[in-house]
Amino acid sequence: MTADRPYDIVLFGATGFTGALTAEYLAEHADPGTRWALAGRNQAKLAAVRDRIAALNPACADLPLLHADTADAGSIEDVARAAWVVITTVGPYVQHGEPLVAACARAGTDYVDLTGESTFVDQMYLKYHEVAVESGARIVHACGFDSIPHDLGAYFTVKQLPEGVPLYVEGFVRAQMDASGGTLHSVVGIFSDVTGMVRAERARRRAEGGPVGRQVRASRRPTPKARVGGGWTLPAPTVDAQIVVRSAAALDRYGPDFTYGQYLAVKRLATAAGLVAGSGALLALAPIPPVRSLLLRFRASGDGPSPERRAQSWFSVKFVGEGGGKRVVTEVAGGDPGYGETAKMLAHSALCLAHDDLPATAGQVTTAAAMGDALIDRLAKAGIAFRVLETS
Repeated sequence: MTADRPYDIVLFGATGFTGALTAEYLAEHADPGTRWALAGRNQAKLAAVRDRIAALNPACADLPLLHADTADAGSIEDVARAAWVVITTVGPYVQHGEPLVAACARAGTDYVDLTGESTFVDQMYLKYHEVAVESGARIVHACGFDSIPHDLGAYFTVKQLPEGVPLYVEGFVRAQMDASGGTLHSVVGIFSDVTGMVRAERARRRAEGGPVGRQVRASRRPTPKARVGGGWTLPAPTVDAQIVVRSAAALDRYGPDFTYGQYLAVKRLATAAGLVAGSGALLALAPIPPVRSLLLRFRASGDGPSPERRAQSWFSVKFVGEGGGKRVVTEVAGGDPGYGETAKMLAHSALCLAHDDLPATAGQVTTAAAMGDALIDRLAKAGIAFRVLETS
């Protein structure tokens, strides 16, 4: 990066649970010479975070603290103009995210977040994609467990298959993890307005269109074509498949006809039944305001699991890819998906945008399209496994 902006990276939301973990990770693992700062509403809380990470890296003792409040448009514009890349962990994004996306799109500043809220992603595309294309900003949503393992894992799998042929890829997600307050609030928000989610998706599809001369789609199969291990599979009602399909639309390497399906894989029928029942209950109850308020009281935004609980958490996403007479099984795997590994993925996404030699992209783009091999290389060196398990 050139020196006409004071910071390579600004982290907005460092006083929250995942934001603090991201600050700690940057303190210990940022590329040498990275100029970065913390931003937020409460300067005293920011100073406390700075003191904590200075214990990990004394060089952070003088880390700049910037005022930023989504209710103060001027402060958000100042942060966007001061940095080459802005990280935000301030959610739920559909409530708090738009001002920063707008500011970064206008300022030509790269932007990364942790959202799994498809309504937010689609609304931001409709409002700010063209603005970001014009300014050169790269707006990259879903840079945590939603959706890096799935997006980069599908990309990694496609690269093991022949070029120029129809490809079919399925992902199978297993995880043991605990939820933070921020995650709970985002999930309840998603289930509280399914109609709005569908409306935003349709509007985006009309505006965006598809790739010329190629076809890409998310599989609508309720059960997968492939099998990976024993147990039960369920369709995964997450933003991940949409992100993978958008990467496929942007990159010719996915072939002339690409289909992706994503599934939750569980070992016990009771677990599968519980997931179905829980999702159904949220779908029915979250739109009811008094019930929604009650659900949100279970865990406050900013709360999260203990270090001991996080140490017991893990994830594995196995992919089965087929095309051109070849079949491959790959895996992306790591530790605590919701927090430790998410902080790692978010931090390296920002560092990759700030420092690495990347393809020329602009507008709302995916991790695979914007960073691809460079981000896989960073994450693999940081301990997240990308491996080929079988080929035939």
